[in-house]
Amino acid sequence: MSSIRIVRPRKFLLASAALTSLAALDQPTALAQQAREPLPPVEVSPAQSRQQAKPAGREAQSTRRAAARRPAAAAAMPKPVVPATAPPTPLNSNAVAESASRLGLTVRQTPATVEVISAETMREQGYRTVSDVAQGAVGVTAGDNPAEPSAFSMRGFTNSQINTLYNGIKIGPQNMTSRIMDTANLEAVEFLKGPASLISGEGAAGGAINFVTKQPHTGPIRNEADFSWDSLNSFRAHYGSGGSTNVQGLDYRFDISRSALNGFADDTNTKMLDVSGQLNYRISDSLKIWGAIEYREDRSKAYWGAPLVPIAFSGSHATSGIVSGNYFNRTDLGAVTIDDRTFNTNYNVLDNRNVAQEVWLRGGFELKLAPDLTLKSQAYGYGAERTWFNNEIEAFDSTNNQVYRERFYVAHSQRLVGNITDLIWDADIAGFDNRLVTTLSSSYLDFVRPGAANFPNDYVSLVDPNRGFYGLLTTQQQTARIDNEALSFEDRLKLTRTFALIGGLRVEHIGLDRNSTDSAGLVRAGFPFTKDWAPVTGRIGYTWEAVPGLTFFSQYATGADVAANTSFLLLPTQPLDLTTSRTYETGVKHLFWDNRAEWSFSAYDIVRKNVYAAAGGMALNIAGRQESKGVELAASVRPIDPLRLWGNIAYVDARYADYNFAGGSFSGNTPPNVPRIVANAGASWRFFTPWPVELGITGRHVGDRYNTDANVVTMKAYTVADVYAFVDIPKTVFSAVDQARLTFRVRNITDKRYAIWGDPFYPDQILLGAPRTYELSAAFKW
Repeated sequence: MSSIRIVRPRKFLLASAALTSLAALDQPTALAQQAREPLPPVEVSPAQSRQQAKPAGREAQSTRRAAARRPAAAAAMPKPVVPATAPPTPLNSNAVAESASRLGLTVRQTPATVEVISAETMREQGYRTVSDVAQGAVGVTAGDNPAEPSAFSMRGFTNSQINTLYNGIKIGPQNMTSRIMDTANLEAVEFLKGPASLISGEGAAGGAINFVTKQPHTGPIRNEADFSWDSLNSFRAHYGSGGSTNVQGLDYRFDISRSALNGFADDTNTKMLDVSGQLNYRISDSLKIWGAIEYREDRSKAYWGAPLVPIAFSGSHATSGIVSGNYFNRTDLGAVTIDDRTFNTNYNVLDNRNVAQEVWLRGGFELKLAPDLTLKSQAYGYGAERTWFNNEIEAFDSTNNQVYRERFYVAHSQRLVGNITDLIWDADIAGFDNRLVTTLSSSYLDFVRPGAANFPNDYVSLVDPNRGFYGLLTTQQQTARIDNEALSFEDRLKLTRTFALIGGLRVEHIGLDRNSTDSAGLVRAGFPFTKDWAPVTGRIGYTWEAVPGLTFFSQYATGADVAANTSFLLLPTQPLDLTTSRTYETGVKHLFWDNRAEWSFSAYDIVRKNVYAAAGGMALNIAGRQESKGVELAASVRPIDPLRLWGNIAYVDARYADYNFAGGSFSGNTPPNVPRIVANAGASWRFFTPWPVELGITGRHVGDRYNTDANVVTMKAYTVADVYAFVDIPKTVFSAVDQARLTFRVRNITDKRYAIWGDPFYPDQILLGAPRTYELSAAFKW
């Protein structure tokens, strides 16, 4: 069997590469020799707002012709964006994703699978939180388990195996730092698939997701306001403004959003506040400075899921189509179900709270040292205070037919400071266009984690439980300091007008210092301890634009992450070796039909070694090796002006190998929260009436998943759909408003009950998806 595991991925990728190559055979050979534009020069200029990725007609055609006559200017730090002359495309492949490359490459020019979801798409699709955005991306699933909110699954990897970045900066392990976040202040969300250590550092085995805040632009001031309300009495409000000031060269952006999203379970809600602002000051043609500040806050009354219950106990209240399997926890439950009487039940204590307050400070400069040499640098500081004070375990006990509950408390006091400096050199090497980016980065993370030293517990009834209060709390403290210094190089060499080699190397030093004390303040055995790592990771790949609009790519990339991702659970006596990963990927990206249609395909094979996995409770197993291979396909087309069609589908086969432990083996099992199939599709029709109206529908299918490595309980596949209708109110109605839109949306129109996520640290309960809700919203721009 071991020989099969080695051979099959190679055959798989060779077959995929052959399949993508066939797409070029029917193209005219002469077109392949047409000239392609080199990378645009780096210019010190203010950031411009991203445009929505949507098909265009004659205007886009004329714009594209104009772009061919003049090189487009690259956008400036802190966020590269689409050059102003580049027309948007159906899959947004003209966008520049900072999380994918520092070379200023567009999605189509990058030898990897990259997806950029713009603010306009978020608004049209009704994505209220970053988890909603992820659900619409290719092959990505998400869950808002309160212990690890905004958790993601991508290409067979989950949680801290995927780096989450904020304006390109990693703040720490996802499973400890991520929070539920509203999309109102975001300009874009970027998804980079596969090992991404070259750009975002350690921890990115499955990829990286980057949240980009709205940026200043040069030009007249533009304002926007958004409001919404739904049938759960949730509301959202946002105001934003940006443009040029009366001070020559000074541009600004300011956003404030407030939301209160009520849950479908009793007494559950999430309240969020986000205030962000940025100033860009262009001192001269060669120097720009900028500064940004952001404050975020979220406060939740948390929903921790519905307990797994024996079918024999639930009887007529047992449900089908949500979960299946047999489960043993404290007692043998036998075949399990979700009892329909628990759909809206909240088992959390009455005085529960889940709170986070975060502050960002960022600033930097861009300096053009020479026509072909640019220096960019940004310094940043981040602080966060987080608190969990909940009953987190809800385990049905078949000996007394009650729900066993267990409390947990933990808090975070986190401080992070760092700097990222890029030196960008454009050169002509033996007649070949070349761009080299050298990056030096460093960061210092200080993490203090007071937590519970005792775990109060009790029993409550399954139906109408007496929720009670938290009770006695004693605490202990753990600390971690993580230092990170990295030097990286990324280069793009154009060997021909259509073929480019792109590669990079990152040399990194990571230092971990840990300490732990008990409730009396005494240092535990084995502490304090320190550990250092020096991973070397990189990427090598190519892009080949066989004919205009048709680009083939392949890459080999490596990644590394350390036990710091779960450092508060690992003991100093456990192995603290690097976890390493590598990927092979090949694919094709195709823009055609006068910019009306676009599709992309990729096939990949990823292996991750020395994996740690959740064993339930607060324990970890060493899971040996994790293998993942799959394919992804996305397409969007506007065959006629009123009609837009889009869809994507992803297939992944993810397995553990060499996952052996005392008493058994999980080798061959699928990691938790990894479906084999994820598919999205949508259609909309626009009526070009005096008051334009658009009707749309989106559907999503997620395959079977498991909630633990044991694979004994299956979260069943589900299919849900949303419908919406919006009307654009003409300017003649509101003369002071340039754009006004009213939207009515129905989420989960069939009122499907389904399991959306399972936390392997809490295997006794399952998070359910929201039932049908109705929403009204209004948006204005002036």
